[in-house]
Amino acid sequence: MKAVYALYAEARDVQRVFHGLLAAGLPEREIVIISSDPIEEYEFSHRDHATWMYWIAAGGGLIGLLAATWLTRMTELAWPLPTGNMPLVTWWPNIIVMFEMTMLGAILATVVTLLITAGIPRRAAALYDPEVSDGKILVGVENPQDDLIAKIEQALALGGGADIKRV
Repeated sequence: MKAVYALYAEARDVQRVFHGLLAAGLPEREIVIISSDPIEEYEFSHRDHATWMYWIAAGGGLIGLLAATWLTRMTELAWPLPTGNMPLVTWWPNIIVMFEMTMLGAILATVVTLLITAGIPRRAAALYDPEVSDGKILVGVENPQDDLIAKIEQALALGGGADIKRV
């Protein structure tokens, strides 16, 4: 992995660098910002706020509900027990299974979405520096194009006093 990054102590320096990197022609998704603390009052922290996780979890729940409804109904119809003139498919006991499978579908969909969006099954090493654990904020670019490295280093220098590192 090839990367250019710098570490900053203040979030306002990161905001200046973020705007500098955007002005250098980098899209937001290529800029890596890592902090050990949440920094929600600055613009750069809101770039990844949109997510489809709610809809995916609802879809997983719906799939679980439909699967449970089919499973319970088909099981009762496949083995028709004598019920004494009552219906074969009884919904009140089935609601328990339907609820549990709805929750199972929603939970599994949420976990899979979280793993994929967080990039946890990642094969390549991610950009990181141990000083992030000490309160520094890392700003950098992974695998930059060779013709943009000079512009990236100029933008990283906008933060003032940061040591620019190459990996």
